[in-house]
Amino acid sequence: MTHAKNTSSLSRWMHPGLLLILVLLVLPAHTPVATRTKPLHFPYVEAGLTPRQAAAHLVSRFTYGATPGLVDEVTRVGLEEWFTTQLEATLPDDTLQQRLAPYDALTLSNETIARTFVRNGALLRMAIKDGAIRIDSTKDKKEYRAALQQYRQQKGLRSEQELIRQFVNQKILRATYTQNQVQEVLTDFWFNHFNVSFTKGLCTLYIPAYERDVIRPQALGHFHALLHATAQSPAMLLYLDNASSRGVNPARAKRQSNVPQRPRGLNENYAREVMELHTLGVDGGYTQHDVTEAARILTGWTVYPRGTYLGDSLLRRLPDDATLQKRGGFHKDDFLFAPNRHDDGEKIVLGKKFPAGGGYDEGVQLLNMLAEHPSTAAFIARKLAVRFVSDTPPQALVDALAKTYRQTHGDIRALLTTLVTSPAFWDKNALREKTKSPFELVVSALRSLHADVQRPYPLFQWVTRMGQKVYFYQAPTGFPDKAAHWINTGALLNRMNFGMALAAGRIPGVKVDLLALNHEHEPESAADALATYSALLLPERNTQETIRRLTPLLNDPALQEKIDSAAHGTAATRRMADDDPEEDETVPANNAAPKRYKLSQVAGIILGSPEFQRR
Repeated sequence: MTHAKNTSSLSRWMHPGLLLILVLLVLPAHTPVATRTKPLHFPYVEAGLTPRQAAAHLVSRFTYGATPGLVDEVTRVGLEEWFTTQLEATLPDDTLQQRLAPYDALTLSNETIARTFVRNGALLRMAIKDGAIRIDSTKDKKEYRAALQQYRQQKGLRSEQELIRQFVNQKILRATYTQNQVQEVLTDFWFNHFNVSFTKGLCTLYIPAYERDVIRPQALGHFHALLHATAQSPAMLLYLDNASSRGVNPARAKRQSNVPQRPRGLNENYAREVMELHTLGVDGGYTQHDVTEAARILTGWTVYPRGTYLGDSLLRRLPDDATLQKRGGFHKDDFLFAPNRHDDGEKIVLGKKFPAGGGYDEGVQLLNMLAEHPSTAAFIARKLAVRFVSDTPPQALVDALAKTYRQTHGDIRALLTTLVTSPAFWDKNALREKTKSPFELVVSALRSLHADVQRPYPLFQWVTRMGQKVYFYQAPTGFPDKAAHWINTGALLNRMNFGMALAAGRIPGVKVDLLALNHEHEPESAADALATYSALLLPERNTQETIRRLTPLLNDPALQEKIDSAAHGTAATRRMADDDPEEDETVPANNAAPKRYKLSQVAGIILGSPEFQRR
């Protein structure tokens, strides 16, 4: 498949060789094979792979990319031993913790975050109430912004954007530097599966703790626990509107009034998505009636208010937990089951009857039923197979994973073990069959170059420019996990631009030492450099075709000009929204590089090559 439709405008400035690289970024076909499971044995030898080739493949799928020497290490300790250790996720991360230390918001509770990182609308209301800002002053935007900022500082409050920046930064640092790579990859996978988004302003303050306390701790645990934890997270309750869902409570209405109680806003968003996206799948056998009944069951599942709620003052008082429990309520951390909002009538979901008056336990039973459903086993099995094997995984592998899910009640470690001990995972047609998302591309490049990331946010801007604004995907589906979503001419051009800018040291806050990768030995020629660094950045891959495609680019007299253009991006005047908003997004070129050729050019075109895009 090519992208000739969009190449005419690019050909005016691109070298033909570079254009060919972008056009040829396609995936090899995958041939289904029979699944054969052997616990604690990876059948890569049977697939015709050497231990090093197998190690490189395992690393490419279950980490964010090989760091220098990682393939050697995995080969030395043994692939099965390395993977088992990764599943335990207990390796020390001292280096990562040092890099995360400046980001103080990462350890704060939801309550503290809600009191500290106040949204502008709530801040304005607070300032007006306290007399710090007059309503008519908002007409003068400059005066208004200055007064609002002064009020924020006086109250010790911080902006929502600062919270988002810290959270985005930590994701890049974790993916780049953690030794527990499998846990981090699965954290990303499950966050995407149970997606919430900063685009829904109501849940923004709760997303950092959602990943920290809900997703990451359960990423290698059991699906059932993960499902329950996400369902009770304020981020999910607000993102899919269940926090505001109310049902009819006939018994309470009879006690309170002779007038029949009217429905006060049943919301089906979460009930629909928990079936379609989180458990059963779109063809999982449920009906619209099941969605409505499930929504009724989940009425009363809401967020526990704590004085400051979503940035606004909340004067309502709740009874203590003992009194709440007597009334049929339930409170745990930031979750509240409010019995006065619950529909306590009889419901039927997927043929199962939930008798009237079940209260909070109805929701628990519903989630357990969904987690145990055969359709859920098949749906989760296919998503894992797509993520780690192929965009079109063999059905035999999906069936094997679904069987493991049913036998272990959703044990994620067991599922991963089934997957990686399957011949389908090691089949040569599956090698490098997946295409990296923009985030995976950026982090794998950082890891392969052993980059020193002091300021991650400019990298977030590059990921966004390539089409993946992490944590901002608006739809509950999460980002698609197939190459077709990422492959288009504009995105591929940005990928090449990123590779050249990174290798040239033109991204602020990111340092690379290309000579150190080759033990301080500088190749004698551009051709020698291309061969040497292709082997370093593409471990255990056949680099002959890559070298053949990239060689013409090294003779392009305008290559440096294109690198400069890449570093500036599509708009040279754009400023990075980082700690220093006035800093230009580019770094001056290093004119001290050898005149005969520039090693950064060689490394940059390798990072932008089709082979580096694959994992």
